Amino acid sequence: MNAANYSGTRGLMHEEPLLFERAHRASEAIALPGLADAEAPAALQAFLRNEEAGIPGLSEPETVRHFVRLSQWNHGIETGFYPLGSCTMKYNPRINEQLVRLPGLAHIHPDQPEDTVQGALALLYQLQHALGEISGLPHVSLQPAAGAHGELLGIMMIRAWHDKRGDHKRRIVLVPDSAHGTNPASAALAGMKTVEIKSAANGQIDLEVLRAHLNDEVAALMLTNPNTTGHFESNIAEICHLVHEAGGLVYGDGANLNAIVGKARPGDMGIDCLHINVHKTFSTPHGGGGPGAGPVAVNDTLAPFLPVPRIEKAKDAYRIVHEDEASIGPVFGSLGQVGVLLRATAYIAAFGREHIHRIAEDAVLNANYMLHRLESAYHVPFPGLCKHECLLTDAHQNRHGVKTLDIAKRLIDLGFHPMTVYFPLIVHGAMLIEPTETESRQAIDAFCDAMLEIAAACEQGDTEALHAAPLHPIRRRLDETQAARRPVLTWPKHSTGG
Repeated sequence: MNAANYSGTRGLMHEEPLLFERAHRASEAIALPGLADAEAPAALQAFLRNEEAGIPGLSEPETVRHFVRLSQWNHGIETGFYPLGSCTMKYNPRINEQLVRLPGLAHIHPDQPEDTVQGALALLYQLQHALGEISGLPHVSLQPAAGAHGELLGIMMIRAWHDKRGDHKRRIVLVPDSAHGTNPASAALAGMKTVEIKSAANGQIDLEVLRAHLNDEVAALMLTNPNTTGHFESNIAEICHLVHEAGGLVYGDGANLNAIVGKARPGDMGIDCLHINVHKTFSTPHGGGGPGAGPVAVNDTLAPFLPVPRIEKAKDAYRIVHEDEASIGPVFGSLGQVGVLLRATAYIAAFGREHIHRIAEDAVLNANYMLHRLESAYHVPFPGLCKHECLLTDAHQNRHGVKTLDIAKRLIDLGFHPMTVYFPLIVHGAMLIEPTETESRQAIDAFCDAMLEIAAACEQGDTEALHAAPLHPIRRRLDETQAARRPVLTWPKHSTGG
């Protein structure tokens, strides 16, 4: 199959002006009730505007059409394969959407009386129980709004545990050099000092390096398993034992739970605390900043420190506990991102206890099939079977002057969203690809065909299109450094529609 004909993701390619560039000042475009200054209650006088709001003058059809046209520029999981490694961008079944749109769920409010939301509380409690069983860590908080939020909560609880025991000098968190960038950031935000642990030649934690860093100031080790190279930490039991023996705890980054869900439980490996990206492992759509949810599961050691409010079951009723003496307190305004959590509940229920392992089995099978197809054309830094994602580099293509970024941009012309590039940082020219369990062999073959086409072009010296790519989209290669450091986020007041 021709890769360019597979996904049909490019939509209508035309320039789309900004709303302010389209704006006109026709009075019928916006109809808002006015309020004379004299009519405003005294308490609201301070909030009166002294200048125009700067809303572009557009009618409803003009506004709707603008955003629909913009949506046709975008790539999404509904339009094609989304192979971001370490992100688990899987398809979100429409039954999930039907569930969260039920009036008894979509129209409730966090401050409603408990007896009016028993159905929603029952579903959330069911999710707590399911995540506890899946992780092997029976005590769960649904509050965190994302994975990094869950990391922060986990380190806060670990710090509270050490402090309660009077061990106030434990402020060091060990973080592998292959970790997600949020790991050291979350630890620092919790008032801890991070120390990097260098990986061994196989991309896993070096036990001797770990031993050398363990002392009476270490509060925790944060690790991802499977790690960001796509491999399972084969010494995980020994790693946890060493940290515990030194008086620390082990925090698990659950971003890669997709590889082991239903097959192995982090709690059984010795991990004390784990955040679970339900917007990854259990299908809820994410990307572009949200929405997300990162529930945290802990063992008996950390259970007293879980945040409030939380849900408890008393006989046949559910109640929300708002106070607990040992708790670190609230970390979110309510019980969590309920719509996201309910989608995860639906995904777990669709598989059930009997089939939840199929998520990991199919995800791992897909990743290894992809690795098998591509390993002859691309460099594999850590040979052998991978888990749910495969890691390649641009080493072979670099000999012809082609880099990872060129490969990623060329994929756009061939109809595919690029994989994760230049991560993990410990691998030069990294390309991390995750097909997930929701992709068919047809979709994976089409992506592999595109990757092989790019590799063949390099070998044949036909690299001009690779360096120029992408050629088809409206936006070509942006200055990503300037976009990150000096983004232009507002429309100049003096411009049209200002």
